[in-house]
Amino acid sequence: MQGQGHAQPVQRPPHDAVLVLLRVVFVAMGLFSVGFLAWVMMLRLATVTRRSADYGLLVAVAAADILSIVLLATEPGDDVHTVGGYLGITLLFGALLATVVYYLAADVRHFQRQREAYAAQHAARGYGYPQPSSPFTAVTTPMGAQPPHTVPPVARPPHSQPPIPAPPQRPAPARIEQVRAELDELSDYLRKHDGTGEGGR
Repeated sequence: MQGQGHAQPVQRPPHDAVLVLLRVVFVAMGLFSVGFLAWVMMLRLATVTRRSADYGLLVAVAAADILSIVLLATEPGDDVHTVGGYLGITLLFGALLATVVYYLAADVRHFQRQREAYAAQHAARGYGYPQPSSPFTAVTTPMGAQPPHTVPPVARPPHSQPPIPAPPQRPAPARIEQVRAELDELSDYLRKHDGTGEGGR
């Protein structure tokens, strides 16, 4: 009956207006710098999602920016007229376009998933017994401090009608099924020991 422990609580995502403002600021930073600060969008995305793929893309965008700066810096004069200069401009604007599209799509997807997980976490708390807000703030009392709780058996009248089938429910996640099975097993165990222990007291 060993479980996997408590799941990490999902933080409430920021308000939509805050997210839109942050997206506008970071995209504007990349656009107004003509692509030289495109890596800042990827830095924010990597720190928010904490995915190794986003950190890898951050390094790739920063490398593309540095390479384009080097190619443009080696251009003689103020005008671009060599293959290296044109390659630097193409790399700079290509990286900017790809970064803006990926940043917006990944940021929207990340916070949509976080919003769904947060809603599912709080919807699950509505069922069963009330749960403490945090496992670290729960108050426990010693077992000896509480009197044993016994429930007298209730006689049920015979049913004349067949039982009404329950409406079909969507399948529960595997973790919920595991906890449900463990609670059923614990209930059976306690019933057996309460039933045999009553006669010996």
